[in-house]
Amino acid sequence: MMFEKQQVLPATKSMKDFEQVLSTKNVEFIVMLEVHIAQLDNIMKLAKANHKKILLHADLIQGLKNDEYSAEFLCQKIKPDGVISTRASVLKTAKKNGILSIQRLFLLDTLAIDTSYSLAQKVQPDFIEVLPGCVPHLIQKVSQETNIPVIAGGLITNHEEVTSVLKAGAHAVTTSRKELWRI
Repeated sequence: MMFEKQQVLPATKSMKDFEQVLSTKNVEFIVMLEVHIAQLDNIMKLAKANHKKILLHADLIQGLKNDEYSAEFLCQKIKPDGVISTRASVLKTAKKNGILSIQRLFLLDTLAIDTSYSLAQKVQPDFIEVLPGCVPHLIQKVSQETNIPVIAGGLITNHEEVTSVLKAGAHAVTTSRKELWRI
């Protein structure tokens, strides 16, 4: 499986965090959150120079509209290793361009989950990122309902919770908590 060497995927919210994780050993994949469009080129250059792979959250790029045209721009010009989004058009564009597609699913209520299941069925993303990820029985349920590998993210605060969601079937955990990046 894709993340078997790295169970915790650092999610960075600033260039300072990104630069810090670049020098972290045993980290191959980095999730980029809340990045400005003007930083994308530099981020990709630094990542490649440090042998890191970038999973870019397309919905959180400041200065870039979240639609299929921006997804084409990201896939053809920026060339991240993966794209995270809640939008079908963005995920389909990533898949069409041979880039890892990760659908973000929010565990808000039954309607939100059912809508996300429908989207997953149409798009068939490579992974589903479940938020909040601190609910192991729902991680297992999403995985069973969709037959798509799950990544857990959001509100995971300690090593025990990481272990718990991995045991429930998550393939990896995304977190912005620096103390969990080296697990």
